[in-house]
Formats: sequence, structure tokens, C-alpha cells
Amino acid sequence: MFRFILLLGIMVVTNVPAAAGVSVFACEPEWAALAQEVGGDWIVATSATTALQDPHRIQARPSLIAKMRKADLVICTGAGLEAGWLPLLLRRANNPRVQPGQAGYLEAATTVALLDRPQRLDRAEGDIHAQGNPHIQTSPHNLTTVARMVADRLSTIDPEHAQSYQANLNDFLTRWQSAIGRWERAAIPLRGKTVVAQHRSWVYLNQWLGLEQVATIEPKPGVPPGSGDLARLVRQMEQQPADVIIRAAYQDDAGAQWLSGRAGITEVVLPFTVGGSEAAADLFGLFDDTLSRLLTALP
Repeated sequence: MFRFILLLGIMVVTNVPAAAGVSVFACEPEWAALAQEVGGDWIVATSATTALQDPHRIQARPSLIAKMRKADLVICTGAGLEAGWLPLLLRRANNPRVQPGQAGYLEAATTVALLDRPQRLDRAEGDIHAQGNPHIQTSPHNLTTVARMVADRLSTIDPEHAQSYQANLNDFLTRWQSAIGRWERAAIPLRGKTVVAQHRSWVYLNQWLGLEQVATIEPKPGVPPGSGDLARLVRQMEQQPADVIIRAAYQDDAGAQWLSGRAGITEVVLPFTVGGSEAAADLFGLFDDTLSRLLTALP
């Protein structure tokens, strides 16, 4: 009986699927979702942040250090977005595989042409990013180039499954390009519409959809508006009305709601990243919901 139980135990163990071989640590939810699309069953991706957190300001918690210590690939936006916490995580995790310059470290912003590069670097101007605006995930075209780089890095780290990564990439890009065509056809009525943004989070979305940003609620990037700033915005809206106010799900709503009530402009909360709304459960849902909310709100 003992030999039978032992043999049965061996059979059960040998029939359990092998655990995923590559651990991916993503700084933001969009990169975890993209890595999972490309990596498929051969990776496990986790995100250091959620859609309801400001990615500029995250604490280097022990749980994040532990995850980075075990990671084979780190994917972050870069361009200074995580400058306040990522270097500390990398240092404390002390994982040589994922240090800058290694195959296990990838900054998504290096794969695209960045917009909004400041002409003058001065901390008095607020939270400016010297390399350009880091919020590249708001245009689906940027994710195409990042996906190719993710597939390349996974293939370098795990060459045994390189063919699977390439096949997953090709499948994703086929579905993604089809979705982009669908989104762009649906978004034709948005072209030329004017928006007020809470933060300069949407320059890539604006460029993609042909939206015109006429004002920002924050007087300087990362600086909350005061009563004088909001009063000036109301006067501006009297002279140059905007069609809609947009903000990300994680951003404070006080200024946007006040301006919406005083100026009579609809406020729209956009998911900004995966998990920013119930419908934005994955990358496809992120842009489906973003367009749906804009088309519903804009006249």
C-alpha cells in the first residue's frame, strides 16, 4: 500500500504544470498587462502600482523590494516618472539581473519619441521631466513599439521560449492594429474638440485623437491649484470655452469639480491605465472605455 501511495504521489507531481519561468516586475499596470500579452504562460507579471496611485509618488515598501529582488525583468516607464522611488528599490533589492544597462532592465519611454520636452529646466516650474512627457501609454501606437522591445528582452532572458514570445507578439500586434483602426474610426467626431486637463497627462492622447488642450488645472506640473488659479481658469473659460475637463482616476477631483460647476463644463474621469475603471480590465478595455467616456461626454 505504501509503494502504491508513493507511486501515485510521483504521478501527481509529474503531471503538475511547471511554474512560469520569468518573473516580470512592472512599475505601472500597463506594462504588466503588456508583458503578459507577450509573455503568455511563460511569465508572471506584477505591477508596483495601481491605477488609483500617482506613479510619481510611491513608497519603496519592503514587499516591492522583495519582488524586485526575485525579478528577471523590470519594465518601467522611465523619463523620470519613477525617479522618486525606483532608484531606491533597485539599490535595496540588489538584484544584478535588473540593474540599468542589463538585459533585465527596460525603460518603455526609450522606445518612442517623447513630446513636451521642456525648454528650460527649473524646479520652480514644478515637476517637469527633462527628457519629455513620460505618459506614453495614453496612445496605443506607443504600445506597439514597447511590445516589440518586451518580446526582444524576454527572448534574450529566456531564449528557450523565444519562438513563443515572437508568436505571442505577432498575435498581439494583429489584434492591436485591428483595434487601433476601430478606435480611430470611432474617434473621428472628437477631432478639434477642446479640453482642460487636470495634469499634463494626456499629450499623447491629444495628439492621437486630435484633441486641443486649452488649459491645465494645475498652474505648474504637480502643484495643486489655488483659489486664484481656479478663478483665472473661469475667466479664461468665459473667453475661450472648452468642451470637456479630463482627469485621471487617481487624481484629486476638487479642482476639476469646482471648475466644472462654475464654468458649466462636463468633467470626465478617464481610466489612464489598466484598472482605472471596471471596464479597463486589460489594454483593449483601457482604450475602449477611454473613447466611450469621451464620446459620451463631448457634444
